[in-house]
Amino acid sequence: MRRQRSETDRQIAGLLQTARTSLGMTVAFLSRLDGTTQTLEVVESPLPRQVADGHTQPQETTFCQAILDGRLPAVIPDVRRYPEAMRLPAARIPRIRSWVSAPVRLRDGTLYGTVCAFGFTPDPTLGRRDAVLMEVLAAAVSAVLEPGLHQRRRRHEIEDRLRPVLSDGGPAVVLQPIVELATGARTGAEALSRFPAEWDRAPDTVFAEAHSVGHGHRLELLALRRAAEVLDRVSGHLSLNVSPGTLLTRECRAFLATLPLHRVVLELSEHEQVEDYAALAAALAPLRARGMQLAVDDVGAGFSSLRHVVSTAPDVLKLDRSIVSGVDTDPVLARLVTALAAFAHSCGARVVAEGVETAAEHAALLAAGVDDGQGWHFGRPGAVAELAPAALPRRRPGDRTLSA
Repeated sequence: MRRQRSETDRQIAGLLQTARTSLGMTVAFLSRLDGTTQTLEVVESPLPRQVADGHTQPQETTFCQAILDGRLPAVIPDVRRYPEAMRLPAARIPRIRSWVSAPVRLRDGTLYGTVCAFGFTPDPTLGRRDAVLMEVLAAAVSAVLEPGLHQRRRRHEIEDRLRPVLSDGGPAVVLQPIVELATGARTGAEALSRFPAEWDRAPDTVFAEAHSVGHGHRLELLALRRAAEVLDRVSGHLSLNVSPGTLLTRECRAFLATLPLHRVVLELSEHEQVEDYAALAAALAPLRARGMQLAVDDVGAGFSSLRHVVSTAPDVLKLDRSIVSGVDTDPVLARLVTALAAFAHSCGARVVAEGVETAAEHAALLAAGVDDGQGWHFGRPGAVAELAPAALPRRRPGDRTLSA
């Protein structure tokens, strides 16, 4: 049975069919040469039993390698006139008698393989025109292959980079303090994932790449497990990050259900678009019923976070760094933050400003009605031992409480 062809394979098959019929040949194919083995990746022929997709043979015994080595010409009207060709297995089985081929090279000059066509009878009309046709076909095949090869290389690079982290139980975890702006007392901390510095990638980028190759849910769950390991060693609430898609997995919900949820704030992060808010609400309901608080991250950074706010009725709104930076000098930002804080309080939610770096920003945020803050002004992410003891924040009537 022929293997299922990809869209790329189908495009290449169409090119091969055009070449085969133009040349009057019986078989046309694209081969991949890896240095030791020739693999026929796409075969176009009315006689599929002769050769088929996936057929392999030693590269050194092929017409293609002999042509690349210069031992045979690219156009062979009659194989029987070339002793070098007659010594090769293909001259006997399946008794190839005419041949045309061209190398397939990628944009960087790398040899990918060859495109070839052959017949079972000699063809004295074959010549330079046919060689040019195959060269054009090879260039077209290369153009079709290149995007998929780039995606494949990118996937392999990401998977190779992630593999040791996944096998080692997930990323390292650091904690950043969250403090009450009015008193400076620490009320909780956010668990942040950290990856090897030599990767030179922000955590959000790493998680997005992991999702792009199908490992995102696993990496997020491992990060959650690593973060949860510090719960019994840190006072106050602990904020954990998860994407909506990962939250909807059975494994994630089962794990969260094992935690002391009255001390957990779950932050919805943006690794993917939410397609079903009803399903998200259903997944959150039993966890929130047991005391878990829900936070929406990156509020003010775009439409998606605001839609999260409207659709999930969170307990905490976390203001994005983009509207916190400069809030002390930009009156427009100050009005926006004031409006968001008033909206949150009217819904019974607290407001946390992320990325607070200066005393002036601290003062402006407090004046705008923001409850809590985190950022370098209050402490950089670090180990559990570096956190100050947590204190219960003061509450206004109607606030939803965060247990310590």
